[in-house]
Amino acid sequence: MSLKTLLFRAISRENKKILNFTPLLVRNHYEDHKNDVRNKFGKTAIVLFGSVLVGSAVKEKLSETDKKEELIEAGIKRTDLPTYRADEVSKHSTKSSFWVTYKHGVYDVTSFLPSHPGGEQILNAGGYSIEPFWNVYGMHKTQEVYRLLESYRIGNLHDEDVLDHSDDELWAKEPFRDDRLLVKTAKPFNAEIPPKEQVQHFDTPNELFYVRQHMPVPELDAKCHKMKIYLKGAKNKEFEFTLKELEKFKTVSIRAALMCAGNRRSEMNKQVKPVKGLSWAGGAISNAVWTGVRLRDVLLHCGVDPEDTDGKHVIFTGADMDATGVNFSTSIPLHFAVDPRADIILATKMNGEPLPLDHGYPLRVIVPGAPAVRSVKWLESITISKDESPSHWHQKDYRSFNPTKTWETADFSTAPPVYSLPVTSALCDPLEGDTVAVKEGIVTLKGYAYSGGGAKVLRVDVSTDQGKTWSEAELQSDPAPPRQHYSWTLWSLKVPVQRSVNQMEVWVKATDSNFNTQPERFEDIWNIRGILSNAYHRVKFCLQH
Repeated sequence: MSLKTLLFRAISRENKKILNFTPLLVRNHYEDHKNDVRNKFGKTAIVLFGSVLVGSAVKEKLSETDKKEELIEAGIKRTDLPTYRADEVSKHSTKSSFWVTYKHGVYDVTSFLPSHPGGEQILNAGGYSIEPFWNVYGMHKTQEVYRLLESYRIGNLHDEDVLDHSDDELWAKEPFRDDRLLVKTAKPFNAEIPPKEQVQHFDTPNELFYVRQHMPVPELDAKCHKMKIYLKGAKNKEFEFTLKELEKFKTVSIRAALMCAGNRRSEMNKQVKPVKGLSWAGGAISNAVWTGVRLRDVLLHCGVDPEDTDGKHVIFTGADMDATGVNFSTSIPLHFAVDPRADIILATKMNGEPLPLDHGYPLRVIVPGAPAVRSVKWLESITISKDESPSHWHQKDYRSFNPTKTWETADFSTAPPVYSLPVTSALCDPLEGDTVAVKEGIVTLKGYAYSGGGAKVLRVDVSTDQGKTWSEAELQSDPAPPRQHYSWTLWSLKVPVQRSVNQMEVWVKATDSNFNTQPERFEDIWNIRGILSNAYHRVKFCLQH
């Protein structure tokens, strides 16, 4: 069953029969998505509810429900509430009376509408179930979100109107994953590479490369896959390339680490206060050699003027899509792409092998030095436009705020998108809480360091006395020069240990070729999304002599 089929299961109400609809064309050019969905099906599209908790209404609701410490199971039948039929629920789809359902639950979320980060997009969900979308966005299935949802509970949905929203078929064709990966969410699949595996390989084996998905992995065939390029302007132009046709451009390879902007978010969350997002530890970064053709060469072939870049953007759109049929997309400034030194490539290979399914098969863009979200997978189209990507992922995410901004005061429209990453480092072996055998009076420490924007890590400093003294680690680096250095750096250090010492606390910080050094405290860089989390890495472990 396809994702678009799942959309229509959710709107079948009477007699539990599946209604027949003309298939939604889900891969139109990005500007057509929103209008197509809204015009063709109106409120039959199922839209994400509560993707980010913002606004004073949410704050008030959470403060009320957080007093209850018991575990919440959303959508169970409650004997203390009235029962509604589906046709009655469907009537409540206006701003003045807005209901949704989840399993057996009926919820009046009218007061939540002004707080929805996606604006009026939520209006498409009026009178229908949010469950299919939550099956796609598995990170919503948390106690915090359940408590928020239940605070709006007004009744039960009649047994005959409760549909089976099982998503087994939706995820049935997900690729095989190595069982060594540390899974954060199963649907969509998000997983870290184990820390000790990180430092065993300079180029991460494909099967251990960390995985970040927003939706199910799309089914694509390299033999028939085509990528379109749209040039927006006084005269719109359109080009189309098969993978075979892309081969006429010069093939290049670059070694680049990809890191999620939320890497090490869990430390910020734990050491300061809660943030929104996947609880990545230090494993949302891996390193690989990517092979493909330069994006610059392809754009120039299509007539893009490298001298006319002011105010223009490159929008990358992937084949993965959400439950409304909107494809994933994000963008970068055009001058990034056409700079003669630009190393942005359209990749078909990873470590010498065809791209794995989880990593963009058969075609993805690699924007080295940028947050990995810019390296769009399953690439279907590239649009040159005066506008940035209109997608939620670009407009409402991957933007940073100062530590005093809250969800109530943050204005995403004025916050610049994150296009580069700060210098960071981590100790991967030993880990927090490990017991380490001291061999001949020595403990060996191993980790990684990385900096974005093409900067090279110059030094990794390690302290075992809480910053009083520092020792320089030995580095293993790619030979690429600064400004074009996109790989991570692995480091190691042998630390002498006195027999009387039974515990060690290690602090790690890195300095890059721009002479930027990691900040000491997470308090100074805390932000509501928990991104760019790069304070000193601190690890405590026990010693065994």
